[in-house]
Amino acid sequence: MSDIRIHVFTSDDAPQRKTGKRKRKNNRLRRKVRCSEHKTHVEVKQTYNHHMGQSGHVQAPRHSGASTQNICRPNPGSPAMASHCTSSPSASTHPLPSWVFTVHNKGSQERPKEPVSTNSGATTPGPSVSSSCKPTTTSAAVPTKYLAIDCEMVGAGPKGSISQLARCSIVSYEGDIVYDKFVNPSMPVTDYRTRWSGIRHRDLVKATPYSQARKEILRLLMGKVVVGHAVHNDFKVLEYSHPAALTRDTSRIPLLNLKAGFAEKECASLKRLTKAILNRDIQTGKKGHSSVEDARAAMELYKVVEEEWERRLASKCQVIRTSHGNKKI
Repeated sequence: MSDIRIHVFTSDDAPQRKTGKRKRKNNRLRRKVRCSEHKTHVEVKQTYNHHMGQSGHVQAPRHSGASTQNICRPNPGSPAMASHCTSSPSASTHPLPSWVFTVHNKGSQERPKEPVSTNSGATTPGPSVSSSCKPTTTSAAVPTKYLAIDCEMVGAGPKGSISQLARCSIVSYEGDIVYDKFVNPSMPVTDYRTRWSGIRHRDLVKATPYSQARKEILRLLMGKVVVGHAVHNDFKVLEYSHPAALTRDTSRIPLLNLKAGFAEKECASLKRLTKAILNRDIQTGKKGHSSVEDARAAMELYKVVEEEWERRLASKCQVIRTSHGNKKI
């Protein structure tokens, strides 16, 4: 008769064995999760490095026992971002960090390397326009720089019969003062002509010497279209001859007389023309003339007829060139 062996297990052994199996199973599962998290961490790190140049990098302050929080935020100016990642701080008691992913559509465009303006004019700016620019005339040969001049004279010699320069004012096309100085004449003054010139003895005590002032004035006039009323008198006192093609004498422009209602060939004064055309009074009072005021008035009168007058001058020049050409043939 064979022996029968009966193995008896206590109630505590079976749970321990089951518990050991469960632990091993849980350990395997935990290792799989760790591998998965490690793989995810590598992918996130690669994505972060790839878009580091296209996003702002914000680093949160370190907390005790926690890792640093790194946030990759898309640039507000960029049209799209490949991914948005956030690594939240994890304490030492939490071995598995949590990751949050936001993936945009694949059709998103990449951020341009340089900002692109929607305004085409901003990327290709046109030529700047200076406030001192003058309007061009119908003739390309006419310079675009205009100046108006007026000189005040005093008398020298017997009974003040010799006119001498005592003040010169030059204004721009817009009426801005370019030059305005009292000038000490080269000859002793015998008549200040204050009633007309507005010059007094005290004005010339520390005035600029004539030779110096003349150089300064001529330097400004060179190559410019010079406007003035009876401007030949101003050139005479400066001992200067300006090219006729660059001279605009408002006392010899028939169009101004016609607009003022005067006879076409009448030599009207600057005061009368200014009153009739511009409806403004000049040269009033007992203090005499102001060369700045007169120069501005001459420029304004010229601008009234500038377009038509320049067109007529260009037409005359064309006729002269044609006639000279026919003579040569």
